Amino acid sequence: MEPKYWWTIIGIVGFIVEIFTPGFFAASIGIGAFFAAVTAMFTDVVEYQMIAMATGSLLAFLTIRPIWTRYLARTKDVKTNADALIGKVGVVSEDINSDSNTGRVAIDGDDWKATSEDGLAIVSGSHVEVVKRNSIILTVKSI
Repeated sequence: MEPKYWWTIIGIVGFIVEIFTPGFFAASIGIGAFFAAVTAMFTDVVEYQMIAMATGSLLAFLTIRPIWTRYLARTKDVKTNADALIGKVGVVSEDINSDSNTGRVAIDGDDWKATSEDGLAIVSGSHVEVVKRNSIILTVKSI
């Protein structure tokens, strides 16, 4: 088999490995292998092919990787656990009194201790939105 095919196979393997690993390192190696495959089409000198691979990998790592990490690999902040409750709508399961400003709110099958945002009473069965969380106590407002 000719060297250009070996370099192409190495390049494809680099991209397949990149699917399972973060950081764009394996894809940089794959791009370098494609540079070496193109070089192998014009010359049989292995040293030139290795130089092409090293140069292509380095160029890809230094130019494409920063763009990739800045724009494409950016993850959005995903709220998890209790922080995901902020903004959710629930139903008051136990009146929120104006005296003690405490009651209970059911959200997604869970029952939480809650206080009213403005200190006013909210009757049982009313729909409320969670505006903030302090430990296990939710602050809600009527909607």
